[in-house]
Amino acid sequence: MSLKFGWYGDDFTGATDTLAVAARSNLRSILFLDVPTQKQLSRVGPLEAIGIAGTARSMSGLQMQASLPRVGRFFQEMAVPVLHYKCCSTFDSAPNAGSLGEAIRILGQYVGAPCALIVGGQPDIGRYCCFGNLFASAGSSSDIYRIDRHPTMQCHPVTPMDEADLRLHLKCQGMQDVFSVPYTAYRQQPAALDEQVDRASDHGRSDMGKMGRAVLFDVSDNAQLTHIGRQIQRLAKRYNTALVVGSSVVLQAVAAHWGDDQNHDASEISLPEASTRKKAGGPTFVLAASLSPVTAAQVATCHSYEKIALQARTLLVDAAYRQAQCRKICDLLAKKRHVLAYVDQQNGRDPGIDSGDLAQGTAQFVRDVMHGLAERGIRLGHLGIAGGDTSSQAVARLNVWALSYSRILSPGVTVCTMHSDDVMLDGLEVMLKGGQMGTEDVFERLLLRPED
Repeated sequence: MSLKFGWYGDDFTGATDTLAVAARSNLRSILFLDVPTQKQLSRVGPLEAIGIAGTARSMSGLQMQASLPRVGRFFQEMAVPVLHYKCCSTFDSAPNAGSLGEAIRILGQYVGAPCALIVGGQPDIGRYCCFGNLFASAGSSSDIYRIDRHPTMQCHPVTPMDEADLRLHLKCQGMQDVFSVPYTAYRQQPAALDEQVDRASDHGRSDMGKMGRAVLFDVSDNAQLTHIGRQIQRLAKRYNTALVVGSSVVLQAVAAHWGDDQNHDASEISLPEASTRKKAGGPTFVLAASLSPVTAAQVATCHSYEKIALQARTLLVDAAYRQAQCRKICDLLAKKRHVLAYVDQQNGRDPGIDSGDLAQGTAQFVRDVMHGLAERGIRLGHLGIAGGDTSSQAVARLNVWALSYSRILSPGVTVCTMHSDDVMLDGLEVMLKGGQMGTEDVFERLLLRPED
């Protein structure tokens, strides 16, 4: 069986969303938490799609230069025709944090296509790209905002979006020339669209080494995905491999082009036997580290948990406070009570608290709770983490080597099954959720078994 698709998620939550799209597209797929070893590859059996969950979203350019080449080499050796750099659907990034331009320059060295392809928008989660400009919904509201006027993204603590035109946004990250394919172009005959895209991609051949050029595809509705998927596949075939940047819409587009040609079931994937055991019915622990209004509403809405407010600054500087909160949570979980710990919104927005430090501190807190439970021999029924950076760093601190798809809770929110050599973690279901994602009842949904 040959690989059809590979992706690197610049944070864990986004990587799991693409895993869900792969599984629901009937691709035998798995998400590794690092470049896999040969032993790990042999344990999962034949695959059609391979993902690697990373943390490039929070990396500097130098850190990306140290981390991403081994990812590029792996996918090059695996001969994946489409290499997807999975970024956030809001494209929030900056020259000094999660630079998409830097990622393109690095990974572009490992593909045949002379320029990157970028897919803006993802209609199923309220993201739209029109004439190169990005728009997004906010929470459960039906209102759509230009991304530089979005109530949350315009003031993101690390990567505020102050430019809606993705061409200009990427230019600030070193992309010399981004050619836009507007949604109106999809009304053309296929041959005319091919010619338009070919002119743009061939234009990039003059600077293949730096990979400083890209073709940006608009997306304003799902009907356009087939056209975009066809272009991705066509260029991947023409150049053997292509680098495509965007949200999970990239695989949605490719799968839309494939149609119903695949007649196998994603559940046929061979996984370690320990991970196929019946899921435990133990208590659920959720840590909500995101300070977004969406997550705040989700915390306020849920009613089946014991809620514990965490004071951000104290959590970071006071070891006794951390230990006391950890014991309190473990005591409640030992009594089979579901627990939702959350960073107090007002306290968490203290300008003196660095967002990176907060992500690391809350990630370590998750690890401390899991360690405390293991010492007591308590196995969770589910683990949930809200907050992209915290999710990435927390799972990286656990002894987990891969995630497989379990189910969808709401658009953009996936429940996965952990694969670990630790029996307390192997087979445990985990929800990794970005701060902006999910319906208001998403934490309540996590408690339900698939058949409920």
